[in-house]
Amino acid sequence: MKSLGSIRRDFAPWNDPNAKPYIQFDKVTKKFGEFTAVNNLSLTIFEREFFALLGASGCGKSTLLRMLAGFEEPTAGRILLDGQDLRGIPPYKRPVNMMFQSYALFPHMTVEKNIAFGLKQEGMPGPDIEKRVAEMLKLVKLEQFAKRKPHQLSGGQRQRVALARSVAKRPKVLLLDEPLGALDKKLREETQFELMDLQQELGLTFVVVTHDQEEAMTMADRIAIMDKGEVMQVATPAEIYEAPTSRFVAHFVGNVNMFEGKVAEHTANATRITGATGAEIVVDNGGKAAAGSDIVFAIRPEKIKVSSKKPADAVNALEGEVYDVAYLGDMTVYHIKLDDGQIVRASALNASRVTEDPLTWNDRAWVSFRPDAGVVLTR
Repeated sequence: MKSLGSIRRDFAPWNDPNAKPYIQFDKVTKKFGEFTAVNNLSLTIFEREFFALLGASGCGKSTLLRMLAGFEEPTAGRILLDGQDLRGIPPYKRPVNMMFQSYALFPHMTVEKNIAFGLKQEGMPGPDIEKRVAEMLKLVKLEQFAKRKPHQLSGGQRQRVALARSVAKRPKVLLLDEPLGALDKKLREETQFELMDLQQELGLTFVVVTHDQEEAMTMADRIAIMDKGEVMQVATPAEIYEAPTSRFVAHFVGNVNMFEGKVAEHTANATRITGATGAEIVVDNGGKAAAGSDIVFAIRPEKIKVSSKKPADAVNALEGEVYDVAYLGDMTVYHIKLDDGQIVRASALNASRVTEDPLTWNDRAWVSFRPDAGVVLTR
């Protein structure tokens, strides 16, 4: 069976026409004065899904999260949770909890008292609180730090305390607003996998807001790409990366090369594109592009092969000159300046310690790719 990228887990209720969404944003609009933060947005999230809202600052993702939490009310439209309209329900009565980027821990309280705080506010009996706190400490692997205060913990440990406090009340949905933003790169990468494992262990629905593409791609079952208060595409990480539906999404997620062109011929088996780089490009599937239409052919750098000689079996091969080379350890990145002036970015995995076909600045080089390596975009 072929698939677009690796499958993290056997969980895809969005592909089941009979599956009922757990969270629904139904034509939601949010305005602040004359500014429209969210514009007539509809979106569905399923129970036990790890869902990411991804976009640049100001795209409306945090506003969407705050409306779900109850800190803001929609100007128009409805937000439903498990079939219940949330309008007018205050944050403390909603079966959701929110974990903020700052963690918002009480500095004068110990770890265990921070975790117990919300449970005390709800009036849970003391013995039950002790039992729940012990469960949470074990869950986030902080049993030996129970008596410490936040300033005595590392950034990653504080993050786990905040997470334990957020899930201690057993919310139906956990909302995470840039949860790993305060961590350094290595710790952030480790914590991403911890969050994934924790989410599956708890069986909760996680909705995370982030501007970090790698974070969203690593953790989420599906991602909603947002721009100017609207959803541009909702799909799995592999589909977002390998099959973007617009130039915006292709350009926003990862690195991409884009060739402007015109469809010269379109059949069920192949699409022939002219005008791009002054040469002809042949692709397996042109989607809905009609003959004569202006399109963009998008292809990721790792799908392009760089060589000093034209590959004999290459369907698509373009000649140019090595403009820049960057050795990054695990891979080498090449910038090839084609004869028409366009710069093509290609990346090669350094699978061995030696290079059989070394290329350096100003060398003549060929870039080649398979007909199924890219995607044709019409918008």
